[in-house]
Amino acid sequence: MATIELTTENFKETISGNDIVIIDFWASWCAPCRSFAPTFEAASEKYADIAFAKVNTEEQQELAGAFNIRSIPTLMVFREQVILFAEAGALPAAALDQLIEQVRSLDMAEVRKEIEAQGN
Repeated sequence: MATIELTTENFKETISGNDIVIIDFWASWCAPCRSFAPTFEAASEKYADIAFAKVNTEEQQELAGAFNIRSIPTLMVFREQVILFAEAGALPAAALDQLIEQVRSLDMAEVRKEIEAQGN
């Protein structure tokens, strides 16, 4: 699956319409972002069941601001509309694979229970 260019217009639809969404917040002037792009693109080809999306922080400042993006690249992972991972920095391919496997193995009912318990 090719990466999705995420905007304020298609964000909610993308997050709600896919089980797992991995977002790369980036900018064209950012050298680490450019070096991470091929790794992210390769993962999007390898994991066809996962939505891979990119947010250009220069063009989508409102979206970047909504997630308090302070440095790029920043990776964010949603599963069933819940943010499970948000961290600045590019990951090597093996670490990205490991992150994906960890996200897939989570019991989301347990995650939701923990979130609910924290809210009380």
